[in-house]
Amino acid sequence: MAHGYLKQFTANKANIYSAGVEIHGLNPFAVGIMAEDDVDISKHTSNHVDEYSNIHFDFVITVCDHANESCPVFIGKTKKIHHDFSDPSKASGTVKELIEAFRNTRDEIKEFCHKFAEENI
Repeated sequence: MAHGYLKQFTANKANIYSAGVEIHGLNPFAVGIMAEDDVDISKHTSNHVDEYSNIHFDFVITVCDHANESCPVFIGKTKKIHHDFSDPSKASGTVKELIEAFRNTRDEIKEFCHKFAEENI
């Protein structure tokens, strides 16, 4: 979700990469919730952070405590930013409750990404 919003808010002024310390695949709830906000992430992939070890990053954003603790060290002037969003894929309940959990996290991520892009790009 962050990848989709960062791409939108930076208006192609930045190269956006998305990876994790674990690979889980693309969550269909996330795809649907982002589509509600006219952001298409249906073609995104689930990549491991090691795939990008040869790329210099200006910023690395971690979006959960586990990623923050497990994220490799980036050499150089990379600025690491951490924000622990709730993980809606770990929510339980009815379909309606799961959708609401994804919407809440989406909205938090959207606000964070908009602020990040305004301040840094």
